Amino acid sequence: MDFKTVHFEVRDHVATITLDRPQAMNSFNQPMLEDFSLIWDTVKADDDVRVVVLRGAGERAFCTGMDVKEGIDRHPNVWSQTDPGQYLSPKLNQVWKPLVCAVHGMAAGGAFYWLNEADILICSQDATFFDPHVSYGLTAALEPIGLARRIPLGETLRIALLGLDERLSAARALQIGLVSEVLPREDLWNRADGIARLIAAKPPAAVQGTVRAIWESLDATRTQALRTGLSYTQLGNPVGTAEVDRSAVPRGQWTLR
Repeated sequence: MDFKTVHFEVRDHVATITLDRPQAMNSFNQPMLEDFSLIWDTVKADDDVRVVVLRGAGERAFCTGMDVKEGIDRHPNVWSQTDPGQYLSPKLNQVWKPLVCAVHGMAAGGAFYWLNEADILICSQDATFFDPHVSYGLTAALEPIGLARRIPLGETLRIALLGLDERLSAARALQIGLVSEVLPREDLWNRADGIARLIAAKPPAAVQGTVRAIWESLDATRTQALRTGLSYTQLGNPVGTAEVDRSAVPRGQWTLR
């Protein structure tokens, strides 16, 4: 496949997507939206892909949202316009294969389309997170709505309302649970790849059922989620027994503190 804005490769059941517009700080334009629409269709249909890693090229940014110079295609009828997340977001595209995001540098605005739907989110020590919408007189809605399902409401509002006047540091992102690890920049991509490979070594049906059950529970009450969750275990564990010899599964070599 010939993508215009990203590098895409699959190796050992791990699809690695590298945003490749470093000259524009990996901001998304219309060609990137179209690339991701094809990527998610491909990932969903290809059972050789079990896990996805998303990262950004260049030194300055993971992604700074929409390219404000190029913009994206908008239908002239406001009621016919679509959310860019319909192209970018894996869960909106019903992709239940885990997404590992490796963030360095700036992650801003529309970058949260990916971060909000990451299953595992790690970052480097130089990472900063912010949403500039209100600083430009724009309503911040879609990104913080997704973010409010990941971190405390007060933290979401602080990011949304302070705009360009404050950036969330990697250390603070770890404190509030936005990320699960902070690493030196030189270790970030290897760590993301290592996490992905540990997941890819597990039975894919069980992994994808787990991802779907947890994410879909966010739209239900606790009782509804538990009742629906039982059906996922029945679908995902048809023989009712473990299907893996744990002694044959590679173990992680990192210890979190």
